[in-house]
Amino acid sequence: MRRPLAQALVLDFGGVISKTLFETHDLTERTLGLAPCTLKWLGPFAPDSDPLWTSMQLGEISERDYWLTRSREVGRLVGEDWRDMETFVKRARGADPDTVIRPEAARAITLAADAGFRLAILSNELDLFYGTDFRSRLSILKRFDTIVDATHTGILKPDPRAYQSVLDELALEADNCVFVDDQRRNIAGAAACNMRTVLFDVRNPAASYSEALRHFGLQFD
Repeated sequence: MRRPLAQALVLDFGGVISKTLFETHDLTERTLGLAPCTLKWLGPFAPDSDPLWTSMQLGEISERDYWLTRSREVGRLVGEDWRDMETFVKRARGADPDTVIRPEAARAITLAADAGFRLAILSNELDLFYGTDFRSRLSILKRFDTIVDATHTGILKPDPRAYQSVLDELALEADNCVFVDDQRRNIAGAAACNMRTVLFDVRNPAASYSEALRHFGLQFD
């Protein structure tokens, strides 16, 4: 028997809805007055260039620790002491936050919302990394029914309670929801909670959103 359509699309924010900071090095360098190609760490786009990213993928450091280290490094490059990720994001991306939203994300979110499906964000660091001012200026977030952010709950993916919290907010069963994230451990956590899952490939956003929307009987083109 054919599986029923999903009812809600649950998205991570950083990397899934927004472009990664790896993809916007040129914007960061221009904004901060750094020479082109100053920032050489490329995370998933060139793991060999980024041993610290590899350590994070192996679970040796947390994602928060990774980005705090990068924030401090970039701060030093401009002669400042940056002690949090929010400062990095504000300085690198603050002028027009909408420019860092993936066009594929905007299209997929619009398709799902216009078709009447529910939308949620489940993030470990939305306000911690981006700040409430940045978030308030992101027009695409108005399409979401709920945002569950570990900045405020203190419960990080892949803790099962993180997934349950968004299910409770949506008042839906796990199998009714499609969860999309770019970190394997977070996908594994969602799958263990019986959510439908899509591992987001930051190198091919269109394919990942196409896979997610198929659960809703929608075509991404």
